[in-house]
Amino acid sequence: MNEPVLKLFINGEFVDAENGETFESYNPANGTVVARCAWAGPRDADKAVNAAAAALESGEWPQMSAAERKGLILRLADLLKERLEDFAVMECRDAGALIGKARSDVALGVSQLKYFADMALKYDGEPRPVEGMQRPGRSFTYTVREPIGVCAQIIPWNFPITMAIWKLGPALATGNTLVLKCAPETPVSALNLAHLCKEAGFPKGVINIITGDAEVGEALINNPKVQKVAFTGSTEVGRKIMNAASRDMKRVTLECGGKSANIVLDDADPSIAIDGSLYATFFHSGQVCESGTRLLLGKSRHDEFVERMVERVRRMRIGDPMDPETTIGPVVSKQQMERVLGYIDIGRSEGARVAVGGRRADGNGLSNGFFVEPTIFTDVTNDMRIAREEIFGPVLSILKYDNVDEAVRIANDSDYGLAAGVWSADDEKARKVAMRLRAGWVWVNEWHVLAVSAPFGGYKQSGVGREFGEEGLNAYTEVKTIYQDDSKSRDKKFWYDVVVPRVS
Repeated sequence: MNEPVLKLFINGEFVDAENGETFESYNPANGTVVARCAWAGPRDADKAVNAAAAALESGEWPQMSAAERKGLILRLADLLKERLEDFAVMECRDAGALIGKARSDVALGVSQLKYFADMALKYDGEPRPVEGMQRPGRSFTYTVREPIGVCAQIIPWNFPITMAIWKLGPALATGNTLVLKCAPETPVSALNLAHLCKEAGFPKGVINIITGDAEVGEALINNPKVQKVAFTGSTEVGRKIMNAASRDMKRVTLECGGKSANIVLDDADPSIAIDGSLYATFFHSGQVCESGTRLLLGKSRHDEFVERMVERVRRMRIGDPMDPETTIGPVVSKQQMERVLGYIDIGRSEGARVAVGGRRADGNGLSNGFFVEPTIFTDVTNDMRIAREEIFGPVLSILKYDNVDEAVRIANDSDYGLAAGVWSADDEKARKVAMRLRAGWVWVNEWHVLAVSAPFGGYKQSGVGREFGEEGLNAYTEVKTIYQDDSKSRDKKFWYDVVVPRVS
């Protein structure tokens, strides 16, 4: 094949992988090749880290003011806005995102970059006085926030451009350098974003973007020049990263799996709760970490809700994500399709009932793609694997509850705690339930709405730390406290007598 190769971006240059290897990225809707990309290895990872370390120690970047960093990030945002449609099509073809969603993702990415640009001004390296520690004419105590250093950033395949921006933005705003490893299933957006980073004028080595598998990820995590690891992906991999990072106490931010509970209270408006619950589960074919995959219904309304939800699901249109009429696109790969279908088989074997869906969708020209019918299970209990394990596909498990206390108990009976939701016509009742849920983000009468200014992350095995907001940016800094005494006050010192006895 003679099509151009998307290259690695290391030290400001586009380069082939040192081993010369390439790989193909496929369109999950039809199996066609989207792009051929350089396949990085551990030596490429080391080169990228060395470039990031050098850029951190010398050159333009460490000398730049916060205002100059802001200007570069804003320039990147402007360039992405100019290429919005191009990147939306990339997301559609490479990740199977519906075209409308893809456009929204890129537009949100532009606004999020602008937020990170503004936040850069808060991380200007200026001293912040410590209250209660100032002694006029005697001492001055202050803190400064400094960049952690070289950041290894590993992103998943479900939201390629979104995840790249969520990682790049805070690292750059706070003055760090970075190596971003994109997922091998969806490399196209990140590798093309590298061209915009170069055009925006970031100094060499500040941003490095590579491909690769787990071996490359391990090389990044184990490199002693890396001071922070930021990862979004499965809990299983997150545990491994946390263990590896602990050897030299690298800072970590881990946004991992979820099995989010979605509680519909008996007073909820059915039309709103049904639409919202379907959106909570089937948005992006269920390939969202905070999807509401456990729906809790009161026994008195269970049958009504299930009947209406099944009818709605049967009207969903499965097909080409480039078609604006499509409502369910493919999952990302054949491997992921087989994983989801395997969980559907597990659900059946455990005694759950398939109310709708439950098969591969391969009719009407879909046979070359990786499509799974939107599936609803009923007769589910919370000890079943389909209620406890993250499936990452268009599969909803419906559980019954007798009262609100039982609903909360079931919701919290999970290894995960990334997100949750409550539907109710009574705002105060919903708020009280939301406060009892052990999750990092809780929606009331809504789902999937995130704000870059509000911290996002999970309880329990859903992760460590937060992204977004000041909490997210602070995670990319170290705090230094400096106590400075008046050098002319030696006669007032007391520690000579305490630590170093005076000699007469």
